[in-house]
Amino acid sequence: MPRLAVLSMHTSPLAQPGTGDGGGMNVYVRELSSALARSGVDCEVFTRADDPSCPATVDVEPGFRVHHIAAGPLGPVAKETLPDLVPTWTSGVASRLAMLASEGRPVDAIHANYWLSGVAGHTLKHELDIPLLVTFHTLDRVKADASPEELFASEPARRAQAEADIVGCADAVVASCSVEADQLIELYGAVPDRIVVVAPGVDLAFFGPGDQAQARRAVGLPRFDPVIVFAGRIQPLKGLTVAVEALAEVRSAGLPRASMVVIGGPSGPHGAEEMARVGRLIDSGGLGSAVRMLPPQRHEILSTYYRASDACVVPSHSESFGLVALEAAACGVPVVASAVGGLTTLVDHGRTGFLIEGRDPSDFAKPLTEILVDQALARRLGRSAAARARAYTWRSAAEALWERGELLTSSVLVACG
Repeated sequence: MPRLAVLSMHTSPLAQPGTGDGGGMNVYVRELSSALARSGVDCEVFTRADDPSCPATVDVEPGFRVHHIAAGPLGPVAKETLPDLVPTWTSGVASRLAMLASEGRPVDAIHANYWLSGVAGHTLKHELDIPLLVTFHTLDRVKADASPEELFASEPARRAQAEADIVGCADAVVASCSVEADQLIELYGAVPDRIVVVAPGVDLAFFGPGDQAQARRAVGLPRFDPVIVFAGRIQPLKGLTVAVEALAEVRSAGLPRASMVVIGGPSGPHGAEEMARVGRLIDSGGLGSAVRMLPPQRHEILSTYYRASDACVVPSHSESFGLVALEAAACGVPVVASAVGGLTTLVDHGRTGFLIEGRDPSDFAKPLTEILVDQALARRLGRSAAARARAYTWRSAAEALWERGELLTSSVLVACG
């Protein structure tokens, strides 16, 4: 049976998305590893140990294990300090991989997630002489254009160069969509033949259309009032302030009972500041009763909030893919999103939702108002969104990834310094 070492240093697939640094990458690593395991590829997932009560190894399901590797304090650490812990963590992963090999379970390839894991994967590729696949999830040079204040405060200056080195060394760079593939080529000089596009999936067992009235009863939302949902980490990059200002304009445009459910927690070095900024906007706009702030929710609850909503707003500055948009669409909810990154491949403008150029809240408010007022339009968009989302499954993502992995394990490794 083939075996894959999955590296996810800075955030665990077992963590609740929406808390701390947990987000779409947590879902990606967990769901893709699960789908790979169910298709016959053993996944040994490695993350940094940050909880002394957590076992060294957790068996998630047959063929899917999470190994907690100590590096630094056994607790959360600031993301900007993690690069200094990479060498220690890499050594710990190497030791655990050697132990697995001694037990007759050597890995055939490495799949690194995010640049920190990519640095570790680069080292391990050479030490073990096995192929390296890498998924970056976000790219320094893309974030620098989209949200420089967030990047410069939280990322070391060496990140962009590290990403370029990894791109040059990896046997395959896994992009979530064609837009990310183009960015890798244009900004990092990636070799096109070594890029493979593997779109993430959505768990259709949780995320699917359902009865809105029943969903609203389940989560305590009013039966007939218009509801918009925002789900994501609260940080400048995600644009919650734009969503709140857009809600104020929607209410002023003749929908005074429109409300918004915000699901997520503060994240990153500016998370607390962004939360305070959102609070001031709510107060100054008289939106205290119109915005319901909720902590991150488990998938089975999150999907109910999507089904209870009339529209989902995703006003991000940048998104390599945009799982929230896909999850909402799978639930039959129209999405109004920024025309950036992977969102441009998920939202079919005018057919499944609307794509917005720029950051003007008024530009988001207009299509949101149209959806909330025109129920026929909302139903048409929602049906098309759900139908389109069904094409994105974790099983197909797993098959595409390991098809590339099988090619790699039978080919000559990319030579690099």
